[in-house]
Amino acid sequence: MAAQLDELDRKILAELQTDSEQSLDEIARKVSSSKTPVWNRIKRMREAGVILRQTAILDPESLGLEACFFVLIRTSEHEAEWQRKFLEVLRRRPEVLEAHRLAGDIDYILKVRVRNARAYDTFYQALISEVKIHNVTALLSMEEIKATTMLPL
Repeated sequence: MAAQLDELDRKILAELQTDSEQSLDEIARKVSSSKTPVWNRIKRMREAGVILRQTAILDPESLGLEACFFVLIRTSEHEAEWQRKFLEVLRRRPEVLEAHRLAGDIDYILKVRVRNARAYDTFYQALISEVKIHNVTALLSMEEIKATTMLPL
């Protein structure tokens, strides 16, 4: 169920998405409010689960993680135990940035960030050794055109 947010809440969230290191004074000034109401709204949105956490966004290439693969997975296994083990394996792998279960011909899509193709192969070999997968297709991203963590408010 969607949280009930007013225009001021949305402005505060937009500021936090842009730069969560801003002081309360800065945010209050930008949203035309005062510090205490902004702090109270942020606290309320944290408690309501609208704000999940605050984190730093790192540059993968500066850390040597130059290859981004989108991994399409088809499985012939649809039992609860297989899915539990598969999800457990994915959650343990730091290379997996995102994992989605899909409708349609592909069962899952993963976003995997690694140093290079050899590192991807190491990831792939570990994955298929831990869980049975019917078909895997890996697509190498040649260029990241848009990446954001900002949700449309």
